[in-house]
Amino acid sequence: MTAELVRGQNHPLPMDRLEIRVSAGKPVLAGATLSDVQGKVRGAEWVAHPGSPRLPGLEVARQAAADHRLVVDLNALPEAVHRVSVLLALPTGTGGPTSFASVAAPFTAVTGPTGADVVSYSITGLGTESAVVALELYRRQGAWKVRAVGQGYAGGLADLLGDQGLPGARDLADEIRAAAVGGAARSVAPASPRTPQGDRVGPGPGAGGPPRDDRPDVPAAPSRQFVGDEAPSAPGGGPVDYTHPRRKRTTRPAPAPAVPSPRPGERPRPVAGHATGWSMEERLYNQVWGMFEDLARTAAAYRSAVDFADSRLEREIDAALSDPRSRTGPTGSEARRQAQEKRDGLTAQAREVLDRDLDQLIAESRVVEPALAPAFARWDHPVWHGYRVPVEAPLALRLGDLHLPVRPELHIPMLVRLPLERGLWVDSGRPGSGAELDSAALRRRAMDTAVAHAARLLAVHPAGEFTVQVIDPAGAGAGPLAPLTGSGVLDAPPAAGAQGVADVLARLVRRVDLVQMAVRGGAADSLPPDLDTAGQLLIVNDFPHGFDDRALTHLRYLADEGPAVGVHLLMVADREDAREYGPVLDPLWRSLLRITPVPDDHLADPWVGHAWTYEPSLPPPGSEVLRYVLDQVAAARRS
Repeated sequence: MTAELVRGQNHPLPMDRLEIRVSAGKPVLAGATLSDVQGKVRGAEWVAHPGSPRLPGLEVARQAAADHRLVVDLNALPEAVHRVSVLLALPTGTGGPTSFASVAAPFTAVTGPTGADVVSYSITGLGTESAVVALELYRRQGAWKVRAVGQGYAGGLADLLGDQGLPGARDLADEIRAAAVGGAARSVAPASPRTPQGDRVGPGPGAGGPPRDDRPDVPAAPSRQFVGDEAPSAPGGGPVDYTHPRRKRTTRPAPAPAVPSPRPGERPRPVAGHATGWSMEERLYNQVWGMFEDLARTAAAYRSAVDFADSRLEREIDAALSDPRSRTGPTGSEARRQAQEKRDGLTAQAREVLDRDLDQLIAESRVVEPALAPAFARWDHPVWHGYRVPVEAPLALRLGDLHLPVRPELHIPMLVRLPLERGLWVDSGRPGSGAELDSAALRRRAMDTAVAHAARLLAVHPAGEFTVQVIDPAGAGAGPLAPLTGSGVLDAPPAAGAQGVADVLARLVRRVDLVQMAVRGGAADSLPPDLDTAGQLLIVNDFPHGFDDRALTHLRYLADEGPAVGVHLLMVADREDAREYGPVLDPLWRSLLRITPVPDDHLADPWVGHAWTYEPSLPPPGSEVLRYVLDQVAAARRS
């Protein structure tokens, strides 16, 4: 039976090999100090922390995380050690919480070798403290016991270590914080929650499952299921909630800003962020989704009204002319005229309602677009001119615009949730709706589109938390890749030749395998030190040139398994070029979200039967905004 301790209470430890589990709801640093019989830490070599995670008989995590497992072997501790203090601290400089008052009460549990809990302790009552001694393992008369401490320090790690008599406590605290910042780039992102059909839980254009081969791919929405093959599910079925069941707190989303009351007969004036959500970013995201649905509904309603008017016209004419005696002459002409007038009246009324709704959406779009943050904004938005590298990743990312033929000038941002659930495929082949570009110009435009998407992904992530690699077997994409290569945001030059392709793919496959095993085994903090677990984007140009059968297998594996552990594909390819492989590559195309480098109506919406026209988001001709943003990213990564 597990003993639930309160502050100050102790309990005997019946075994020597222990595991200490910590759950905090938010990323925290976990460490431990060793003390002598007087309770003094003799030096930095008696402190286990992310920069020095292993001591004799003790091992802690290498990075900040919401869930930790510390391993202790009491028999292997040095003879002079009489106390092991388990400490928790909030990482600074990461944009996270600065005190435990804004974090769910940390929950700790001491377990034996079989995994059975010995004791547990919830650290309650914390306020401005940013570091806390959670538990204390101590030796008394030759036997080891555990005590619930819960002693917090508003001065952080420096005060905590100084209180234990450690010389140079402030310098060591700075070293621990630096190690935590370095380890943040190696943290494993949790898999995205999915529905059984493979779609993300949550609203937004462009968050759907993969398309079928016999129809165009589609952007999905939570209120309707688009037809599509099942996408590969994340390991374990999604992220684990480490919050203690009795400490879960429910909060309400922030209210939407108030809208001024319209005058009688007037439409309400649109306001940016007038939607529910926890933050302004989420409110704008939900508002964009609402605009998408409103446009879909009003266009479908107009089409339905016109279809009804046409069918009524046919029925009335058939009824009037069913008698051969009145089929010709004035009677028949008058019946046709009246039926046509009714039809024109119905369509005119439907068009009036359509225009009214579209005007309202255009007015809302003019208010919402200027309020968008960089992740949601077009490249010509002024917000990019004041761009600074963010401290946390956004909710979603803009891939382009969507519009319908009823009002082509009304563009709705196409947003996809982050982290990406599917890779992207920029189709460099001839689009279905045609384009005024030859084959070479279209391929160049496709590569420009891929570079713009890669730059946006780099720009919206904190420095070091997202990297880009490029496979360009023949060097055909050197021109469009110049913004990436010239700014220094790439860790390595684009891979060329068959050997370069094989090396990059093998390295990424190894990363996916190791992270999958770590996540499934609950040992996400035990990855090899040389493994970079930051989000990865692999740009593949000129596919399938330079790919042999083994490379193709690796590419399909990354497309299926990579997104769940932070490895994403961005392919620039013409499907016709890979026809020689037959149907073996069909699953690859279906697993990717197809976008085009030119406007094209390939996005089918089965919910209302629309064919949405997709238009990519590209920098204006001659603009230096892309280079400016990438220079900022490169400078932040160097610092």
